[in-house]
Amino acid sequence: MTLPFGTQFGYRRHPDQDRSAGNPAEHPVIVIGAGPVGLSLAIDLAQRGQPTVLLDDADRIGEGSRAICFSKRSLEYWDRLGVAQRMVNKGVVWSVGKIFHGADQLYQFNLLPEPGHKMPAFINLQQFYAEAYLVERAAQLPGIDLRWRNKVVALQQRNDQAVLTIETPDGPYRLAGRYVVACDGARSSLRRLVGADFRGQQFEDQFLIADVRMTAEFPTERWFWFDPPFHAGRSALLHRQPDDIWRIDLQLGRDADPVAEKLPENVRPRIARMLGHNAFEFVWISLYKFQCRRMDQFIHDRVIFAGDAAHQVSPFGARGANSGLEDAENLAWKLARVLKGSSPERLLESYHIERSAAADENIRESTRSTDFMAPSSHQEARLRQAVLALARHTEFGKRMINGGRLSVPSVYDTPLSTRDTDSWRGGPPPGASIMDAPLRGADGGSAFLSDAFVGTGNRFTLLEFANGATTGVPAGVGVISAGAGGFGAASELLRQRYDASPGAAYLFRPDGYVAARFRHPTPAAIDAALARATATDGGL
Repeated sequence: MTLPFGTQFGYRRHPDQDRSAGNPAEHPVIVIGAGPVGLSLAIDLAQRGQPTVLLDDADRIGEGSRAICFSKRSLEYWDRLGVAQRMVNKGVVWSVGKIFHGADQLYQFNLLPEPGHKMPAFINLQQFYAEAYLVERAAQLPGIDLRWRNKVVALQQRNDQAVLTIETPDGPYRLAGRYVVACDGARSSLRRLVGADFRGQQFEDQFLIADVRMTAEFPTERWFWFDPPFHAGRSALLHRQPDDIWRIDLQLGRDADPVAEKLPENVRPRIARMLGHNAFEFVWISLYKFQCRRMDQFIHDRVIFAGDAAHQVSPFGARGANSGLEDAENLAWKLARVLKGSSPERLLESYHIERSAAADENIRESTRSTDFMAPSSHQEARLRQAVLALARHTEFGKRMINGGRLSVPSVYDTPLSTRDTDSWRGGPPPGASIMDAPLRGADGGSAFLSDAFVGTGNRFTLLEFANGATTGVPAGVGVISAGAGGFGAASELLRQRYDASPGAAYLFRPDGYVAARFRHPTPAAIDAALARATATDGGL
């Protein structure tokens, strides 16, 4: 049964609290923060055989919709965690967006126009539903110890562990972890305890979010307005959510009174002008400013930072929660390998290398979106007006419009990748995420490439476009033989998306990223690429 938002979880005393302060209980991993990022990371680690303690200082799933747009990449990750189909079934599936200037539509886009993908481009789903499904999944896994109303108040770093002091309704106790992962959000207490801070930019423009319940005939699309007739001189955004809830986002001035603007009696006339009627009720109202900034280092000795605790972006483009989930996906397999002794600790350095670069990319895109949507100078405002005018008549003008370019998976320039030595006309390069495509099973059933990462633990996978038996594959590496028969028989879409030729092969990391690709792989080349991707070659 699904937990509704606001559900309160009972605090329970744990035997760890009976240990003396000088002899704290020790655990391999302690994750701080039971939001989407922390819950996903804990589930991922548990499925990879790593028991995890998950602490949260609250005792309930958060209220309000908060994040609502979850990307195809996030859904593919959640599919591996066993929750994606519930998300899709409950969520509002969409791929089409429209951009308006005034009352006129400038253009529309489709984020996933081609067939042959298991997951949709995006779903809209209130964050409290996502958290509820993740909490229920965590409860199914014996490797997760979820402790509510456990607040970290102190940290001691040692050579081989971090020791936390945790406040509870029964008083404080201490807990030691070989690694601590801080997923405790933008106001991270762990960030303060390690003495780190953000660098970046804070924007002064204010935005009003109103989630309203109503019956409407609007299509299931993302609609964004510049200078709409109902909100002159500003921007507006409309998104559909489940349960007849609609997200409305209105840009306000920098000098807007944040208290007065949140009052329902002041919000209602704005929404009524937009909708042309008054037949709606408020579910949630919020006002926000935002930052585009990150920590200099995501790893501080035994404490690793992920999600909003490590980086923040504007909400335009759905890059916040989705980038946090990519952090969890990137970290889990590496941390599991280090804890098992399969890779050296230096493998974790690649987490900072890859995800800090991704944060920089998201911050750049988010900043550009904000500069276009809320210009801070006359020059920026004139440029925007010129672009919007051009977009009415030219294709290149449409491409210059930035109404919040939506989240896409990062491409890593990483020491874990083996660079191409062959010629390729397409396909995902090393450092890119997989492109999903249909597979044909020998029994005539259908599957998708992304299914190959469900339930496979910490395994690397070789996608091989060859006929006959596979030879020379290292132990523990899974094989998809996209040949004449068996699981993984290649569809034409798979061949096209991977620029496949007879004998070609792709080596995938456990997080579904390309580690290497070969036109004519040899056992030695595969071994070398695997060693590089696991940091067992002495690199990094």
